[in-house]
Amino acid sequence: MRHKIVITALLLAAAGAGHAQDHSFDPPWNTPPRASVNFTVPGIDNVPDLYGDINDPQLVVFFGGNQFMCIDDLLAGFKKAYPQYTRVFAETLPPGILDQQIAGGDLTIGNLHITLRPDVFTASKGMLEEKAGLLKDTVSYTSNKLAIMVRAGNPKHIQGWKDLGREDVRVSMPNPAWEGVAKQIQASYVKAGGEALKQTIMETKVKDSTTYLTKIHHRQTPMRILYNQSDAGPVWYSEAWYQKMIGNPVDLVTVPDAQNATVIYTAGSLKTAPHAQAAADFLRFLRSPAAQAVYKKYGFDLK
Repeated sequence: MRHKIVITALLLAAAGAGHAQDHSFDPPWNTPPRASVNFTVPGIDNVPDLYGDINDPQLVVFFGGNQFMCIDDLLAGFKKAYPQYTRVFAETLPPGILDQQIAGGDLTIGNLHITLRPDVFTASKGMLEEKAGLLKDTVSYTSNKLAIMVRAGNPKHIQGWKDLGREDVRVSMPNPAWEGVAKQIQASYVKAGGEALKQTIMETKVKDSTTYLTKIHHRQTPMRILYNQSDAGPVWYSEAWYQKMIGNPVDLVTVPDAQNATVIYTAGSLKTAPHAQAAADFLRFLRSPAAQAVYKKYGFDLK
């Protein structure tokens, strides 16, 4: 009998392990580069925010992370417009992390140590204005607004910011420590419900764990909603738009302009850029019709 119990327990454990490895919504959500060997293992060996050629790149771009959905089309369009560039490396991490990486000169993800210096840094216009001393040239190229991402069918009946303060609503919220979007979101909370709403979501609900502060919201917030760990998450409009575009079961709740915030995306070529001409060419490309079409395709450039 004891052996039967042990065998049954092992079978149940194996079944549970199989279920735990079911990462049907895990990134990368884009199409990885072609290679002789593709060894992406969802949840184990998966680096969705590093793109392209890390060896001897001809251009290195640090993108504010919520542009990740544009990178495949954007880099393909750039290589078509400027065929002399065949090796491009890009990162799509939170701007605050990219800023620290630029200042410190390197970054470690898992066991990967990256010492590449960027040629171009893209983030909000305000952030790049603060970094003007590091930049040679800048160009603004698209815009975005806030929205609320919810599970398909909106089972919690989220209508706006005030609903995120409800006790029964689990919120996935960008961490203000390094995610710039958190500043705009908190300002929107105040517009909708005053300091009291902001305090409820950012303090009371953080303490009782009904607000979860992310480290990389453009990945964590969709996944938390898709895996029913959170009910709603404030995001840039394009992030919810993209998840619906690729068929993931989420819905998008729009926010009225009076309670919203707009971000202007700006790119800057660094004075220390190892590939100065490539940086200049990429800034020029961002304003081209081809690049503008990519951003509009993925829900940016909202007026």
